[in-house]
Amino acid sequence: MRIIRYKKNEAKLQLAAVDREGFVFDLPYSDFMTFVNDAEKQGKTVLALAQEFIVNEPLEKYENMILTTPIDAPEVWASGVTYEKSRDARNYEATEGKLDATTFYDKVYDAERPEIFFKSTAARTVGPGQEVYLRSDSNWQIPEPELGLVLNKGGKVLGYIAGNDMSCRDIEGENPLYLPQAKMWKNSCSIGPAILLADAVEDPYALTITCRIFRQNEKVFEGNAGVNQLKRKLDELVSYLILDNDIFDGTVLLTGTCVVPPNEFTLNDGDTIEIEISGVGTLRNPVKQLVKKESVAN
Repeated sequence: MRIIRYKKNEAKLQLAAVDREGFVFDLPYSDFMTFVNDAEKQGKTVLALAQEFIVNEPLEKYENMILTTPIDAPEVWASGVTYEKSRDARNYEATEGKLDATTFYDKVYDAERPEIFFKSTAARTVGPGQEVYLRSDSNWQIPEPELGLVLNKGGKVLGYIAGNDMSCRDIEGENPLYLPQAKMWKNSCSIGPAILLADAVEDPYALTITCRIFRQNEKVFEGNAGVNQLKRKLDELVSYLILDNDIFDGTVLLTGTCVVPPNEFTLNDGDTIEIEISGVGTLRNPVKQLVKKESVAN
C-alpha cells in the first residue's frame, strides 16, 4: 500500500492511498502525519486504516495526477558512504582518480559510527515533476538515488520513499569540510512519488533502486542495485540519527547511494532524472542550471 498526495485543485492538497493496480482512493486527510496520528488514536496500524478506504470507488491511476511531495518533511537527513560503490566514488574524488591510497572515506566505511549529515528542509525539498537545480559554482554534479526512511519523532519507520541527494563531486572532492556546500542548496533534494507503508513491506532489503538519466529524450545512463548491498542496517542508521538528537514527525532519513554514474559524467541543464524504487514508484525530476550571480562589493 502506497500513500500519495496530489493537487485536487489550486487551493487543496489531497492525501490518497494507491492499491497494487495503481488505482487511487482518496483519504479524509490532507497530510500524512495527521493520517498516521489518527490511526494511532484508533488503535490501528496505518495500513489497516488505509485499507478501510479502498473499498470505495477508485479515482484514476496516480500516474495521471499532479503529485506533490507525499509529506512535508520538516528535515531531511542523509547517510554517506554506506555502500561500497559510494566509498569508491568518494575516494576517486578525494584522490583525483588515484585509488591506491587509504582515505578518510575508507575509515568511515569501516567505522562503527556512520556518516550522517543534514541535507534539506521542507522549503528546499521538491517533489515529482519539479525542477532540481544545478549549483552554479560546480562543474561535476550527479544525482544520488537513495532509499529514504519516513520517521516519526521517536525514530519509528513509518514508510519508505525515493530520494535524490543531489551532489557536487568536485566541491566535496576538493575538501571534505565543504560537504554542506556540496550537498545543500536551493532545490537540491527531491522525494516521492509515494510513501510505501512500512506495515506493507516484509523485507526492505529486498527493494531495488534504479536510476536513469535522459538527455534530449535519449537515455544516457542507467544503473541499479539492491538495498541488500547496504553495509549497515537501517535501524543502525536511525539509532545514530536520534542519539541525543530531537527529530520531528515526518523526518526523512536518506540511507546512502549505491548507483553512481561514470566518473566522466556530469548533469546538464535540461536533463531528466528518474529514480525508481520497487514498490514505491518512480521519482522524476527535470534539471535546471542556476545562473551564477555576480558578487556585489560592499
